Amino acid sequence: MSDSAKWYVVHTYSGYENTVKATIEKHVENRSMHDLIHEVKIPLETVTEITDNRPKVVERKVFPGYVLVKMVMTDETWHLVRNVRGATGFVGSGNKPIPLTDDEIAALGVEKREVVVAYQVGDTVKITDGALESFLGTVEEIDLDRSKVRVVVSMFGRETPVELELDQVELVQD
Repeated sequence: MSDSAKWYVVHTYSGYENTVKATIEKHVENRSMHDLIHEVKIPLETVTEITDNRPKVVERKVFPGYVLVKMVMTDETWHLVRNVRGATGFVGSGNKPIPLTDDEIAALGVEKREVVVAYQVGDTVKITDGALESFLGTVEEIDLDRSKVRVVVSMFGRETPVELELDQVELVQD
């Protein structure tokens, strides 16, 4: 089995996500298994719903019926999670759970990665990827939460703001 912690998806009965999460966390606490089961998460998104003609901000489950568990897969942890009331099993083939890939983890936003950029607002940068590759521009705004940067590029004599991924630009050395 694996010796490092990975993210696994646990299927639950509808509406049992919070119960499964709480039960797993309780078992981890009672059995002192913090070194094997690191985190249990339910992916949530914040949505504005219009009800009674008034906007209301609510948190909604991104994947109803699923809970994410970061754990070291052993026979003991597999049985603990598998036998929690409300959990129907791991997502995978047969009895073999399949961990999420790094790309899937990043897409879900489960783990926050610290992003360090070599440029700041006002710096001149070169676009390294996409339709505007090799264009030069000035950084107008950096949004680390969304991993986006807004660069003002001069095209056809006009200043045009362009939104790009943080890794699509690099600092121009003077």
